[in-house]
Amino acid sequence: MEDRTQYEQASPVVQKRIQDSFDLQGLMSHLGARITHVGPGRVHIVLPARPEVTQQHGYVHAGATSAVADSAGGYAALTLFDEDSEVLTVEYKINLLAPAAGDHLEAVGTVLKPGRTLTVCQLEVYGVRVDGTRKLVANGQQTLIRISRPAAE
Repeated sequence: MEDRTQYEQASPVVQKRIQDSFDLQGLMSHLGARITHVGPGRVHIVLPARPEVTQQHGYVHAGATSAVADSAGGYAALTLFDEDSEVLTVEYKINLLAPAAGDHLEAVGTVLKPGRTLTVCQLEVYGVRVDGTRKLVANGQQTLIRISRPAAE
């Protein structure tokens, strides 16, 4: 049976809060990553395969792969919290299953267990070819801590 929750959209307010926060991330901007889906407990981030994010064999670098996975999980958790909360990664583990090849990578962060303090997310990264063929190239797990949003200065 297909999981219909993967298509649910977060409210417009939550989508804007996630996108506004994402837009402040210099690394994601530098990499050329963009958010393509924001749902309750689920976020997708796409990273185009460009020479600037590859390693010596032409595959997307593990550092770039890991970075988009980490951000997808963090934002998936943030979708479930109130506007006064932020998240920080406590730890994550990623398994690189295959060379990160394709037209782009798609990182999917999914909340497995939300909590008042700690939240656990599943991380998946797919290599996506121009014809739409997808291959799982990395997966992992992440623990995040909820913190209070810093006061505006």
